Amino acid sequence: MTGYIHSLESMGAVDGPGLRFVIFMAGCNLSCSYCHNPDTWDMNKSTEYTPEQLLSQALRYKPYFKENGGVTVSGGEPLLQAEFVAKLFKLFGENEIKTALDTSGAVKGEHIKAVLENTDLVMCDIKFPSGEPYKKYCGGSFDTVMDFLKLTESVGVDLWVRHVVIPGITDSIESIKQISSIAKSFSNHKKTELLPFKKLCQFKYDELNIVFPFKDIPPCDDETIKKLKKYVS
Repeated sequence: MTGYIHSLESMGAVDGPGLRFVIFMAGCNLSCSYCHNPDTWDMNKSTEYTPEQLLSQALRYKPYFKENGGVTVSGGEPLLQAEFVAKLFKLFGENEIKTALDTSGAVKGEHIKAVLENTDLVMCDIKFPSGEPYKKYCGGSFDTVMDFLKLTESVGVDLWVRHVVIPGITDSIESIKQISSIAKSFSNHKKTELLPFKKLCQFKYDELNIVFPFKDIPPCDDETIKKLKKYVS
């Protein structure tokens, strides 16, 4: 079995707790207007790895993980390759490497539960608090995300909720309160992170010769994040 991998990052510091070996998987089923990694969409522009090959890579950095670190699988959308991720995470667990899954949760599939059963932490990006804007800006189903979150709760895996704050779109107090309410409704919820919308990805769209839909929206400033943080926990 092989997985389609976009890239690897040896010592990530923002993709979960501690220092992480980060695996960015190729392919995505959404079309988010503010996607930061459009270069991950095309599975044809990827490298195939076996779980054993990725384990060998991760083991090099295990001495640096300490108590909190480990491996994060991100994307793209890793759950599009759920069977592969399930086998990969099982292998990591057998080698005492902690695992984190960075996902939109907007995927259905028979192997997703097997992934969660071998996952130490799920970081789910709840992009919008209701179905209409989720469909408009991401092209996906909010109900599918809610079903995924319920599955994480039933399995009992720790849950971090992430949310990108976009000026003029998701930066209202009411919107943040809705996101926080959704997050706290799940008993396995441990943390909510507000992430500022940035435009560092613009060069990727330019290189791919595609339009960045939110190119005219200003970046979110630190003061806005600081103000909104008091409405989440």
